[in-house]
Amino acid sequence: MTWAALVQRLDAYERLVRLDKPIGILLLLWPTLWGLWIAAAGRPGVAMIWIFTLGTALMRSAGCAVNDWADRDFDGQVKRTATRPLATREIAHWEALLVGAVLALAAFLLILPLDPLVRWWSVPALLIAISYPFTKRFFAIPQAYLGIAFGFGIPMAFAAQQHAVPTLAWLLLLANICWTIAYDTEYAMVDRDDDMRIGVRTSALTFGRYDVAAVMFCYALFLAIMVGIGAGIGLGLFYYAGLVAAGGIAFYHYRLIRHRERMACFRAFRHNNWLGFAVFLGVVLEYGLGQGAWPKS
Repeated sequence: MTWAALVQRLDAYERLVRLDKPIGILLLLWPTLWGLWIAAAGRPGVAMIWIFTLGTALMRSAGCAVNDWADRDFDGQVKRTATRPLATREIAHWEALLVGAVLALAAFLLILPLDPLVRWWSVPALLIAISYPFTKRFFAIPQAYLGIAFGFGIPMAFAAQQHAVPTLAWLLLLANICWTIAYDTEYAMVDRDDDMRIGVRTSALTFGRYDVAAVMFCYALFLAIMVGIGAGIGLGLFYYAGLVAAGGIAFYHYRLIRHRERMACFRAFRHNNWLGFAVFLGVVLEYGLGQGAWPKS
């Protein structure tokens, strides 16, 4: 293989795992960091932060490879995904699976030094990530399943820090599911016509003309659960300021999606990075400057 061919193949792998589009990693990372900071009462170790950050990036990339393998017969029929490497046959099907397996193995090796409970929880995390792409064939709201996949770093973070997975971890996961349904419905609104034509199930199709209302309801439910979590563990002003900022961002998303224009919906989806960051910043400031309390089981 020539140098030029190798560079071209590596570029195809990069696009396969979406390293050129890091928004997915960020949307997966923020809830993981919420869980890590709260589980450690604002004092996670540097090594722990690096393990969960790098592990998040590796698992998101592995998930993208598996997702494209599962959707290889659909992506070529959707305008937004028609240029993906598997859709254009730049790489073979087996290569996508091999890339996904190598990345997932690397993520598993990262967590070996952590509490054994983390390794046990990594098994359902992997199975959920692998099975998610297939839920789009039969599940009316696959975005809810994606929310579980994108939030499984939360119970793993609690397992690493507290050697247990308390009710609080599952409440945070539930909040993340609501948030994921909101932002991924915005994403699905971009592809609504293509998805309807090829027979893929999405929340945008399921909600129909109530899609905007459903997105805003999920944002509201997410914020309500987060308020309840803050009250339950004694968090204060900085935490709630982060939630207020997140609420303002959600309202801005309403202004973007209310007319259901494709690019405006896509902008709203991408902008959710700032909503996740606002919540994270509130958590960090609360434990650093406020009255952050140890989580209660």
